[in-house]
Amino acid sequence: MRLRVCITLALLCLLAAFAWAQRSANVWSRYEYEMQDPIDDPPDVGRKGEFALGRLRYRSPLDGRGRYFRWGIDANKGDRVFISLLHRLTRIDVEPIETIIDISSDEIFNHPFLFAVSIGDWTISPSEAERLRRYFDRGGFLLADDFHNEREWAIFMDGIRRIDPKANVVELADADSIFHTVFDLTNRVRVPGANVVHGSGIERGGTNPHWRAILDSKGRVMVAITFNQDIGDGWEFADDPYYPERFSSEAIRLGVNYVIYAMTH
Repeated sequence: MRLRVCITLALLCLLAAFAWAQRSANVWSRYEYEMQDPIDDPPDVGRKGEFALGRLRYRSPLDGRGRYFRWGIDANKGDRVFISLLHRLTRIDVEPIETIIDISSDEIFNHPFLFAVSIGDWTISPSEAERLRRYFDRGGFLLADDFHNEREWAIFMDGIRRIDPKANVVELADADSIFHTVFDLTNRVRVPGANVVHGSGIERGGTNPHWRAILDSKGRVMVAITFNQDIGDGWEFADDPYYPERFSSEAIRLGVNYVIYAMTH
């Protein structure tokens, strides 16, 4: 009996070690402890494509206070779900996984589309602000998502002012081309977080949803801002029956439109 128990325990340990080895072999395994929802890499990981989703890894004073870091919210499952749907819904040759790009790295210049989550809690050093300024000057695009209320807006804008003191935020209009590149999104709806989707839809006091942008001198959107919304949850929970399909569909359509806009403008 004792021998049987020992053998069983040994097998369980072996299986656990194997599972950990498989997980640690993931491309971004070194960041998985910072992610909210890490998943294993797909079989075609490493395949190159014409588009790669860049996930911005920034700093926040709230990092380390919970189970994951602020930049890593919805990561990396939300990114992977959107990537797979972008590949399915368009003719873009999309790389199968996101590229995590540290805000302090010049790797940022190799990825014209960046996605940043909970950016209302970021902090930016002078060198990081200068790097992002050059990134936008070269035609880079940032989608800023999942931050709420006026306090988080002020923190976000403090970072933006460090990047460009003259940056001007506008409310996007229904007729703006960014809402009509693939899907016509004249009648948009707020995409709420999963934690409030069956309630008020309001998270952390962010009452009214906004689709905002920062434009360059030619009127091109450099920074698309989904404020008081959670597009990342719409992606992350697209396969979860608990999360309503109409919100996931909205998040996916908006994301597709933004990618196509960034690639063509």
